[in-house]
Amino acid sequence: MEDLVIRDADVVDGSGEPSYRADVVVDDGRIVSIVKEAAAAGCQRPRAMRELDAEGLVLSPGFIDMHAHSDLALLRDPDHSAKAAQGVTLEVLGQDGLSYAPVDDRTLEEVRRAITGWNGHGDDIDFDWRSVGEYLDRLDRGIAVNAAYLIPQGTVRALAVGWEDREATPAELDRMRRLVAEGLEQGAMGLSSGLTYTPGMYAKNAELTELCRVVAEYGGYYCPHHRSYGAGALEAYAEMVVLAREADCPLHLAHATMNFGVNKGRAPELLALLDEALASGADITLDTYPYTPGSTTLAAMLPSWANEGGPEAALARLADDATAERIRHHLENVGSDGCHGVPIEWDTIEISGVADPALADFVGHTVEESARRRGEPPWTTARHLLLADRLAPSILQHVGHEENVRTIMRHPVHTGGSDGILQGAKPHPRAYGTFPHYLGHYVREWGVLSLEECVAHLTARPAARLRLPDRGLVREGYRADVVLFDPQTVAAGSTFEEPRKLPTGIPYVLINGRFVIENGRRTDEMAGRSIRRAPRLA
Repeated sequence: MEDLVIRDADVVDGSGEPSYRADVVVDDGRIVSIVKEAAAAGCQRPRAMRELDAEGLVLSPGFIDMHAHSDLALLRDPDHSAKAAQGVTLEVLGQDGLSYAPVDDRTLEEVRRAITGWNGHGDDIDFDWRSVGEYLDRLDRGIAVNAAYLIPQGTVRALAVGWEDREATPAELDRMRRLVAEGLEQGAMGLSSGLTYTPGMYAKNAELTELCRVVAEYGGYYCPHHRSYGAGALEAYAEMVVLAREADCPLHLAHATMNFGVNKGRAPELLALLDEALASGADITLDTYPYTPGSTTLAAMLPSWANEGGPEAALARLADDATAERIRHHLENVGSDGCHGVPIEWDTIEISGVADPALADFVGHTVEESARRRGEPPWTTARHLLLADRLAPSILQHVGHEENVRTIMRHPVHTGGSDGILQGAKPHPRAYGTFPHYLGHYVREWGVLSLEECVAHLTARPAARLRLPDRGLVREGYRADVVLFDPQTVAAGSTFEEPRKLPTGIPYVLINGRFVIENGRRTDEMAGRSIRRAPRLA
């Protein structure tokens, strides 16, 4: 007898087609039978060792978070309700060109320092891996949800070239090609870049194109955080489209937003650019989060020259009064490349987390508010925070536009990604709320997408980009990564005031056929595993 039958569910299967009522049978981690309209037709109903009444609930494929920053959180937090409670059954890690494999001892420590604001320093983690394959093996020891990995181009450059702003030598470029190939052979899905983050931003397009050729050869995809989401954003998007087409590499645009005042109302221009490329044969997808503010680290705002050489060099420049004044001028008057070419507005920069508890009073306030309280210019406050917390502060950046968010999420190649940073006392609520916020706010309350459309955006479309043959749809033979939610009550609990509140209306989540959420509570199941790119055909 099979393990489980879910009775009388309203199945939204991920295809975008209308829902239907069915009994869904799960056994040995897979969907083995779907009996449509069984009760109404008077059919013999399937039986199983366990029966679950899903009356009033939607059954959909598990949600795929195409842009996650849980690289260390999955290892330190077995519960991981931040994602499991949302119905996320798969996260894509290694984002924005900076993560923890492949590394050597030197690079690992540098990367840990550089992205402390994303993931913490990792003092509680045993970094017993160095290669991509070893990291994926570490995930396979037991994690809450499934996880895939992108090779981080900035980390690869740090390993082969260092943190200097210069072109790679031919030998260094060859080494980067080999590192990317090895990571793909070990199971990575593709390559990410953070082209407003050092050292990845020091790579010229010719270098990136060569790495993308390797990615294309292995059937992966390129996922850039491109060179600007502010001034010159459209040109930066176009640059990535041209680069990917030159390399004949599929392109997935990370957190594809149009931010800052210069881009208000310009989302249709971005979509027109993409539609023209798609019509001519380009393979392009994108992800977004359903909120207006962004989130990153305070150090990321600095001009790239201030970060050259790595974290210690950046701290030395900040400590020097004359150099710090140059940094201020670039930030406030010129428009730092770290701040997307737009002069920084300190009233939009909210401190969301610090590593040093002594600095906790800054959290939840903008830099401008804290500066006013301290009776000093905003840059003096920001500099103090960067030095005192050794580049660790994380921030929210309130520079988005609601009409752009809605316009982009309607596009047929759109997928969902939380870009969720789980660090800090007041992280962005998207880390805990992205997927129920889509379903509750943008589907039920505002009708921006139909339920069937939205589920397709969050399931089948990302699964197709990842080339997963048995996930992303409710189909017989597919993995039983499924979510049961109440379409009338599903909602994000997280807010900017209480960002760690869990969602409502998602009583059941199964990963590989095992309940990770049951009756709205996290179980003890560690049902996730690494999801690796299919081997290259000979």
